[in-house]
Amino acid sequence: MSYKRPQGKRVTRFAPSPTGFMHVGNLRTALYEYLVAKNDNGTFVLRIEDTDRERLVEGAVDVIYNTMKTAGLLHDEGPDVGGDFGPYVQSERLEMYKPYAEQLVKEGKAYRCFCSKERLAEIAEESVGG
Repeated sequence: MSYKRPQGKRVTRFAPSPTGFMHVGNLRTALYEYLVAKNDNGTFVLRIEDTDRERLVEGAVDVIYNTMKTAGLLHDEGPDVGGDFGPYVQSERLEMYKPYAEQLVKEGKAYRCFCSKERLAEIAEESVGG
């Protein structure tokens, strides 16, 4: 993901899930984002995408940090180094998003879902299979 901040500086983001070891696809994505930012004298941001609470693996965030450091992919902003556009852990951003989600519900553009995981899986299966 790439965008320019108001001052025109290129910013890229790498947002892995801490669900275990980083695989080559994660590292490739991080490398691309890093190179795009650095080619433009921009900013490379690390945001931890930790909203899949059931799949979180203890210690996986450290694996992400260590793998990126070993590969020479040093981020300019992130949970461990800070920055002006945090928080850099997705679950810590929920309060930022909540007013917008509530506005969408109020305007009838979204709705609250109280389905069980089983019901959601059933709906997904029906949409694929039927």
